[in-house]
Amino acid sequence: MSFLSPKSLASLVESAVSAQSPRLGRAAHARIIRTLGIALEAFLSNHLIHMYSKLDRPDSARAVLSLTPAHFRSVVTWTSLIAGDVQNGHFASALSCFATMRHECLQPNDFTFPCLFKAAAALHSPILGQQLHGLAVKLMLTGDAFVACSAFDMYSKTGFLCDADKLFDEMPHKNIATWNASISNAVLNGKPREGICKFLQLLRDGEAAPNSISFCAFLNACSDGRFLVQGQQLHGYLIKGGHEADVSVSNGLIDFYGKSRLVSSSEKVFEKMRERNNVSWGSMLAVFEQNDMGEMACDLFLKIRRAGVEPTDFMISSVLSACAGLAALETGRVIHGLAVKACIDDNIFVGSALVDMYGKCGSIEDCERVFFEMPRRNLICWNALIGGYAHQGRADMALELFGEMLNRMDTEGLRPNYVTFVCVLSACSRGGMVKAGMEIFESMREKYGVDPRAEHYACAVDMLGRAGQVERAYQLINQMRVRPTISIWGALLGACKMHGKPELGKIAAENLFELDPQDSGNHVILSNMLVAAGRWDEANLVREEMKEVGIKKGAGCSWISVKNAVHVFQAKDASHSRNDEIQAMLTKLKNDLKGVGYVADTKMALYDLEDEEKESEVWYHSEKIALAFGLIALPPGVPIRITKNLRICVDCHSAIKFISGIVGREIIVRDNNRFHRFVDSQCSCGEYW
Repeated sequence: MSFLSPKSLASLVESAVSAQSPRLGRAAHARIIRTLGIALEAFLSNHLIHMYSKLDRPDSARAVLSLTPAHFRSVVTWTSLIAGDVQNGHFASALSCFATMRHECLQPNDFTFPCLFKAAAALHSPILGQQLHGLAVKLMLTGDAFVACSAFDMYSKTGFLCDADKLFDEMPHKNIATWNASISNAVLNGKPREGICKFLQLLRDGEAAPNSISFCAFLNACSDGRFLVQGQQLHGYLIKGGHEADVSVSNGLIDFYGKSRLVSSSEKVFEKMRERNNVSWGSMLAVFEQNDMGEMACDLFLKIRRAGVEPTDFMISSVLSACAGLAALETGRVIHGLAVKACIDDNIFVGSALVDMYGKCGSIEDCERVFFEMPRRNLICWNALIGGYAHQGRADMALELFGEMLNRMDTEGLRPNYVTFVCVLSACSRGGMVKAGMEIFESMREKYGVDPRAEHYACAVDMLGRAGQVERAYQLINQMRVRPTISIWGALLGACKMHGKPELGKIAAENLFELDPQDSGNHVILSNMLVAAGRWDEANLVREEMKEVGIKKGAGCSWISVKNAVHVFQAKDASHSRNDEIQAMLTKLKNDLKGVGYVADTKMALYDLEDEEKESEVWYHSEKIALAFGLIALPPGVPIRITKNLRICVDCHSAIKFISGIVGREIIVRDNNRFHRFVDSQCSCGEYW
């Protein structure tokens, strides 16, 4: 065996770090022992400790440290151990190492302090951070730009903003890392305007030149603060300075324009990129998903696959969210398969997106399966499953899961947030559990420290309204601490329509007309409510007002996916290529329904027609046509899944309930409010919807 010098042996150790290979590192360590024995001098001991720390093998690093004589241990030795612990998230362990190092009377250096400040920030311990800062001042190391920048970052992330600003102003020399930390932390602390001012100060100061991190931080400030013009001005500055070619800068522009809802601008930046990385593809995917362009997101994901790009957890999460918005269950299942193949289905963000997707697509069994198979769960996962139960109207299951979550508050650090309460209150509303729901609503602030927002009030109004307590719901609106929103008045209007309260309904409608004058839906609901009450003249007046101000009724439509193709239908639609078969199926279903006690509900027929004409009017609603197509296009036994952009009408609900028993099929209808699962002439809503 040839003899290797200590320098060559050290190179072997460093190659293991570069390759991120613990196996190669152990082999290098074995070679060192065979060459020099167990007792090592400081040079190789430091290299081994550095290697094991970087490769997240803290026990091995400490074993090497214990075999290193005390007089060979230096600040470099301990800093390697501390840096490795911090890099791998072992923050408490890093501070423990620092305490032991101080017991050995070793002073930290300018490399040690940045690691310690990062640990203090991660543990959210500003008091410890202040003590470390005091030691750095005592050792006269705060003049070092990296030490000062790390201290500043620690104060910003632990909420000691005054100390952070004071330290920033006292720095004699600020490098670009310091400026970037200042801009980024201002944005993270909810002060985007301050972040923009810091960036402009950086430009005026001229001591350091902004880099890609500076530009992206500025764009984040613009998107968070809705400063569109300033972001566009920076884009011009970037083009002029030749910075747009930087991949990370282009990625930042895609994200900025997407969050500003200028999707076409995001697309232009994306198309002009000469090279793209995973972040580029993921950012464009997120833009489509966040702007409710689910089909575009799915199409882009196909392009990503064709380009040979390996899907990341972020990409998978984004496209799953798009599938959830489209109720595209089969596509979501395909994406789930890709996640399993890429070994990222255990990722907590992918898992959360899967739970959410299955819940919003109405497959509660798959939703539960993914949830309970996850190795660890965050609050998003719990909220997603509670939300899945809410969509199904399973208030009992939602409350049971909510109770289990509360039991784990201390052991797992779970604490319900405003999303949790929206999900729970929605479940109570759809399940008719008014008493339990109102108790939770009234305990939000005192018991859990969550102030009710407009969404929570909307749930409470909906809950009371559905239960027929319309006047109480109106009283709650008048007692609100926040201004009633469209969703709150909309919930009251829906309740008034459901329970025949036209006078209170007119009050709700008038407020909605003021808040959103161009929404045709509110006018239609008011008109239908007046029709149901036999007040035809007033209903016609609402229709005339719509025409006068140029409001057009939004078209209701239903769609169904068959063999990876989406088929969309409107009321009285006869344009489908298989229309003859659809009409024949509708006729057959109508005849079959006569024998099982179905009677058409024509109260919502929009015109003053003869009874026979009214029955024909409601029979050719879009969801019935979609159902007829599903029955002829899907194999027997396969569940029929229909999505509607409006709320399912009473007649369609009644008809589909009977049809599920006649044809022996599971029929799932997702309207704009919830899921209806029809099996054996029964609906999951229990007639409470």
